[in-house]
Amino acid sequence: MTHRSTIVTRISTQEGVVGEAYAGDEDASLLEIDDIINHEIAPRLLGQDAFATELCWELARPATFDILRDRRLGLVACASVDAAIWDAVGKALGQPLWRLWGGYRSRIPLIAIGGYYGEDANIETEVDGLRDLGLAGLKFKVGGLEPAEDAERARAARRAGGDDFILAVDANQAWTPRQATEFCGLVADLDLVWLEEPCRWRNDLRAMRSVRSSTNIPICAGQSEYSASGCGELIVRGAVDVCNFDASWSGGPTEWRRVASIAHAFDVRMAHHEEPQIASHLLASIPHGTYVECFHPLRDPIWWNLIANRPELVDGEMELSDRPGLGWELDADYIEAHRVAR
Repeated sequence: MTHRSTIVTRISTQEGVVGEAYAGDEDASLLEIDDIINHEIAPRLLGQDAFATELCWELARPATFDILRDRRLGLVACASVDAAIWDAVGKALGQPLWRLWGGYRSRIPLIAIGGYYGEDANIETEVDGLRDLGLAGLKFKVGGLEPAEDAERARAARRAGGDDFILAVDANQAWTPRQATEFCGLVADLDLVWLEEPCRWRNDLRAMRSVRSSTNIPICAGQSEYSASGCGELIVRGAVDVCNFDASWSGGPTEWRRVASIAHAFDVRMAHHEEPQIASHLLASIPHGTYVECFHPLRDPIWWNLIANRPELVDGEMELSDRPGLGWELDADYIEAHRVAR
């Protein structure tokens, strides 16, 4: 990964409330998404009632209908606007979104995504560094090697982190069901909180259901789905224990909350693929939320630098404030220094 980027979206109301959010981690397509927001979505929303979040979501949705372009471009554009609208709603009501969306808790653990392969990779050093940052755990990459080799890497991460270190693993759709089942048997004693996307994409729903039936390790998936209906199939058909739908890739907090409702009805827990600035509020608001994910500062300097009032971690947990909306103060100087378009 050579670049990190995002889109800051602002909406203004007649009453003077400004909703502001950043979403997405695109690179080459960043300006195309920006164009969709300004020229396809904005004209449909001007003059609408910001409290009508469902209506605004529906009005923005045609940005995803063009079959001749990557559908994710429209989805990220919709998500950017949806998050900004919700920030405005929270500010207008004087309530933080974690409370407005359910208010289950205000503290939530923050874990890193890491364990990437490389000649200079050192698992113990990486885990020690995450501990120094105050993080509660690690979502560790597997799937790049044979199951037995990756099992040894996961075991090294557990040794380095200790028993109280939250450890998940993510195969990024790398294995056949047989390989995934083999891996599960080798790491059954590591107290993994989940195994994410263990099976290859071509038939992963059925494959994950097969793996899930053969192990006590919770199976996680959902980030590769682009809709509530897609996640609903994973949940209803028994393929997952944890659903990690990504609001910023898939239409925004409005769609994520629909998935969370389906998951709750089927005793499936919710996670969120990265994007801690949004995920923290969503996951804290519900009883079946898990952990917020981030990257190391070298991989995602935006989260660690753009938010001027990012809270310090206490015992690996982030305390969300009572500031209305998302509650984040975006660093104007940081934005100006790295802006690629206005």
